[in-house]
Amino acid sequence: MNTAPQFLDVQNGEYHTPEGKTGWFAKLFPTFVFYVKIVNVVFKASSIAKKGKYTVEEWAKSSYSTIQALESVGCKLHITGLDHIKGLSTPCVFTANHMSVLETFALSSIITPYRNMSFVIKKSLATYPVFRHVMMSVNPVVVGRENPREDLSIVMNDGQARLDSGSSVFIFPQRTRTKSFDPETFNTIGLKLAKRAGVPVIPVALKTDAWGQGKKLKDFGGIYPEKEIYIEFGEPMSIEGNGKEQHAKTIEFIENRFESWKNGDA
Repeated sequence: MNTAPQFLDVQNGEYHTPEGKTGWFAKLFPTFVFYVKIVNVVFKASSIAKKGKYTVEEWAKSSYSTIQALESVGCKLHITGLDHIKGLSTPCVFTANHMSVLETFALSSIITPYRNMSFVIKKSLATYPVFRHVMMSVNPVVVGRENPREDLSIVMNDGQARLDSGSSVFIFPQRTRTKSFDPETFNTIGLKLAKRAGVPVIPVALKTDAWGQGKKLKDFGGIYPEKEIYIEFGEPMSIEGNGKEQHAKTIEFIENRFESWKNGDA
């Protein structure tokens, strides 16, 4: 299994941003400082990808550099439940709520030390100038988000091919990123893929609005260090019957985590 080195200091299945000092300029202009760093990360990764050398390790490095850039401007990350990934003996389907582009940038350095993975991404991410070279180098499943039936077929076929090759698949069942979690928009496509491929599903709860959405360019909004970042992986579940029970448990897991984070119980 092709996995990446562990760049994060994970202890007992968890990672929390260590206490540190943020420079005065980064405190005053977190968005500007962050984007100066992230542009460098993207251009460096794109250069490597164009040469056909963007390996799983390089992907994890780029992802870790994103986390470092966030932490350098005062953002704090809390990542829990990593032992659930570490304990897997098979690929899985990760199914998560979708809040910001932070997830696309940061998750690979969190997951790939344990399992190789592929994202299900919207077509626009595969056509961005510069960034497209990076995304297409990591073998994503690309959907158009215009024809649900066609997207389902692509995910079922291409997603199973990734799983059969030993790569886990990370999917956001919501059609678009949202500031809050709405169960009504959270479909069962991830569970359908897991059932078809005979692999477990891992629910993932994400609170990543520290990287905001822009008005003109949705993917590139402001950076808000006062909003702490939470990423939690739940226990693997086997899909039984029509998967309704596992779908309900996934929604319950995400809703409970949001409630906990809101109350400061995390």
